[in-house]
Amino acid sequence: MSHRPRSGLAAVSTALLAMSRHLEVRDVLKTIVASARELLDAEYAALGVPDDHGGFAQFVVDGVSDEQWKAIGPLPRQHGILAAMLHEEKAERLADVRKDPRFEGWPSAHPTMSDFLGLPVRDGEETIAALFLANKRCPEPPSSRTEGCGFTEEDEELLAILAQHAAIALTNARLYERSRELTIAEERSRLAHELHDAVSQKLFSLRLTAQAAAALVDRDPARAKGELQQVAALAAEAADELRAAVVELRPAALDEDGLVNTLRTHVQVLDRAHSAKVTFDTSGIRALPAAQEEALLRVAQEALHNALRHSGADRVEVDLARRGQGAVLSVTDDGKGFEPRAVRRAGRHLGLVSMRARASGAGGRLTVESAPGRGTTIEMEVPGG
Repeated sequence: MSHRPRSGLAAVSTALLAMSRHLEVRDVLKTIVASARELLDAEYAALGVPDDHGGFAQFVVDGVSDEQWKAIGPLPRQHGILAAMLHEEKAERLADVRKDPRFEGWPSAHPTMSDFLGLPVRDGEETIAALFLANKRCPEPPSSRTEGCGFTEEDEELLAILAQHAAIALTNARLYERSRELTIAEERSRLAHELHDAVSQKLFSLRLTAQAAAALVDRDPARAKGELQQVAALAAEAADELRAAVVELRPAALDEDGLVNTLRTHVQVLDRAHSAKVTFDTSGIRALPAAQEEALLRVAQEALHNALRHSGADRVEVDLARRGQGAVLSVTDDGKGFEPRAVRRAGRHLGLVSMRARASGAGGRLTVESAPGRGTTIEMEVPGG
């Protein structure tokens, strides 16, 4: 058995594993391009995702510097050899792309390319992208680029395998991003309902109290003063409701900052926005599956909202710690608490039903400890990955 097939198989395996580690579409595209270039030992690689207007919605390159890419100019249109990859099912392997009748030139800042290999990335009958490679590197440098070794039939077979799995990775990433969009939409809908219920009630009470103060200002100034003080209190409560909703509407930067930093920032904002002291402590946390990190964040947000809105607590403590391969989150307040036997009646009011659903959906569990006058502790544990 020759050395190259074994080497190629190992390289394909490495490339497929690299693609499977990412869920964001942009990261998947960049990984596909970098993997293809390394796998086939090419000088340049690119991947284009078509739009519906004759251009590319995304075009990712590897082997071209940022300065070169800026100098090249706008994204290419779907024409020439690029269009062929999007409208034909077969691969194109050319000794010199510049001699192909479909070649239409390139911008002056574009690097010189000769040997070329391209093929469509297909999901069933749909072409979802096109993958291009140029300038095969040779074991020994040729005297000129036109004497290069060129891409082989084996290269084409390896790239076809990569493209099949690239289609799966790209489709999965798109589905993941769509599911996140739906989750965000659901969260916004829930918050809109909550904002409407809470703040509209406060504003209605505020208007009635202001009207009462206006009616009393001439005949009973003392009572009018009391009503105006109530107006100020209601206005402050409405402002708190709005502030809490705006904080929760901010997108959680889990991918960029990670769970610990995202949660720490959230706690710091709440600590500044409320009279209660809100603290955060963490130890030994490792990266968790995305679904578990999102569930932990959402449960923490819900538990903090409950503590700050309903408990009358002076202090709320958030703790996130490693437990085995997973993690445990606890949110503890020193507020008024409630009777555990009444948890069914309190469950919906305090969001316990949704918190339990989130914990279960992430493969974890949620426990609640509380007693009248003794505060409340919400604890969520997830198993890790």
